[in-house]
Amino acid sequence: MNFLLFLSNAIIPLLIFFIVAVGLSRKQNIYDDFIKGAADGLKTVIGIMPTLIGLMVAVGVLRASGFLDFLSDLMKTPMEWIHFPTELVPVTIVKMFSSSAATGLLLDLYKSHGPDSLLGSMASIMMSSTETIFYTMSVYFMAAHVKKSRYTLAGALLATLAGTVMSVLLAGWM
Repeated sequence: MNFLLFLSNAIIPLLIFFIVAVGLSRKQNIYDDFIKGAADGLKTVIGIMPTLIGLMVAVGVLRASGFLDFLSDLMKTPMEWIHFPTELVPVTIVKMFSSSAATGLLLDLYKSHGPDSLLGSMASIMMSSTETIFYTMSVYFMAAHVKKSRYTLAGALLATLAGTVMSVLLAGWM
């Protein structure tokens, strides 16, 4: 256990040392490469900033307006037919847009039902087995200048559906 603690504390400095050593062995100007990479990264951040702000505002509006609670109430009967807890609907929807906002909803769920409850277990498994689809697609596709996403959205939605369904099944099984 002590070795793992040492390794977790030392891995980043060791990785940086390794990168610097490889750069020096190849006789590259490491500092100039670092400055160029930092400048390129800053340009990328500035380029994707409007998309990030738009996503965060949209999630905040959805959460603050009560629309997620309305949607949960609206979907109550169909969700009961498939034995999916309606309390997980807001977390499922928000997770596709923002992991941090979904984590806030998860914490609210923990406060009302407990982290070790069946709902807490389902939500925890779901959070770790699904992706922030729209955030990831908007950020990475914009940064890479991808114009046509082909089957990415359909595949990501299918994977999220599989992760969500399996989270309910696994937590109920355990």
